[in-house]
Amino acid sequence: MEHITCYTRGISKGNPGPAAVGAVLVDGNGSVLKEISETIGNAGTEYAEYFAVVRGLQTLVEHFGDETKNIAVALRLSDESVKKQLNSEEIVTNPGLISLFMMIHNMYVESSFNITVTYVSTTENAVTDEFLDILLDAQ
Repeated sequence: MEHITCYTRGISKGNPGPAAVGAVLVDGNGSVLKEISETIGNAGTEYAEYFAVVRGLQTLVEHFGDETKNIAVALRLSDESVKKQLNSEEIVTNPGLISLFMMIHNMYVESSFNITVTYVSTTENAVTDEFLDILLDAQ
């Protein structure tokens, strides 16, 4: 089984304010397979974090197609609360996040992801605040 690490990060300047998301797919050898970043308009930090996970999973599906069921995915995100919610350790209390939570759940089911979700500090995350800050500053 192939192993892929998907690093995701969402940031917001102002919370809510201008927001950006990024995701990086890394193979088992440490090679970057795909990197995405985009602005998402005005959003809060937690929404941006969720949306980064959505974009990361969408990128996995776009890159691997039907092979996603044969891949072990290590999802690494920089928001511990989002990690806990995705692992059912906490409930989603913000009504604005429920649709994103359900979208992520549906992607798990539809793509048969073999996925583990882990919190990592921003310094350990391949998508850094500096990377997304540059994107937001260029806006």
